[in-house]
This record gives sequence, C-alpha cells and structure tokens, in this order.
Amino acid sequence: MNIQPDLIYRPHFYDFEESKLLFEHLLHSLNWQKSYITIFGKHIAEPRLTAWYGSKTYTYSGKTMPVTPWEATLFDIKTKIENDTKLVFNSVLCNLYRNGSDSMGWHADNEASLGPRPTIASVSFGASRIIQFRENANLKNIQKLALTSGSLLIMQGTTQDCWKHQIAKTTKVQNPRINLTFRNII
Repeated sequence: MNIQPDLIYRPHFYDFEESKLLFEHLLHSLNWQKSYITIFGKHIAEPRLTAWYGSKTYTYSGKTMPVTPWEATLFDIKTKIENDTKLVFNSVLCNLYRNGSDSMGWHADNEASLGPRPTIASVSFGASRIIQFRENANLKNIQKLALTSGSLLIMQGTTQDCWKHQIAKTTKVQNPRINLTFRNII
C-alpha cells in the first residue's frame, strides 16, 4: 500500500499574467535576507533568501524571525487564500530560490509554535521546482510534485507529523522562484 501525504494542489490558483506580475513585485519589494540556521549543532548559511511578515515571531532551526508588518501584496495573497480555502493565517515565510543551487533539505514544519497538525498554504511564483515528500515510517516512499508558477499547495492533516519534504538542488533550473508559506503561529 502506497501512503500519500494529505495535500491539496491547485496548479492555476493564479493565472500566468498575474503570476508574472506578482513575481516581479515580490522580488523587488520584499526585505530579502541571507540568514544562518543551526542544523545538527552546526551554524550554516541558509541555502535561500528569506523574509518574514505577520503578527507573530517565528523560530525555526535556531533562528527567530521578528514581527514584521504585512506588506500589502502579501496581505492580498493571504486574503485570497483565506477566502478560497476558509483557512486563517497570521504570518508568512517568504523564500527566494535564486536558481537551482538554492534548496531546502528534508524537514517538517512541525515547530511547537505551529500547534498540532499545522496547515501550511504554499504559493509559488517564477521557475517551477519539484517538492519531494518522504514518509517517516517508510523512507523509500517518496512522492514528487512540480510546483508551477501560480500554484497553491495546502499541506494539512498528518503531513508535518508523518512526512518530511524538501526542495532539492538541481542543475536544470537557472531562474528564480519565490515561494510563500502561509502559516498560523499560536
């Protein structure tokens, strides 16, 4: 039996033209930062640029993101997701993958501040990248999904408890991608 993560995927949440405009705006208007995180006791440069917006602080991998007021376009995207899904989010982690060399290794968004069984809404703009999901109980069970520009991915239920996910390095992608991961910090 092949177990699947609990996902909802909408590849055309934003159309092509709107996705292009949003990508350009976010690329040039967000406060992108090169950060350092702690993984297995080592302090390393995070392999992507990040920005944090919302009403709560967020700590992951030894790094704390302070409260930053919502940027108007991010708030509009959040509102569209909330109206469409009936979910509620109070913060967003923005990720800029400059090309295929930027990545994020296997991890789960399961910090205590996200509460039990957190729901993450992930919107992508720019280059398409593959997200992989690996089941904790069966490391050979790996699922892949192409996150295209304008797509919305909802990770819910036991996904963060029972699966890890990653955006692996690739030489096939030369263009940037922006990924917005909306969450509800408690």
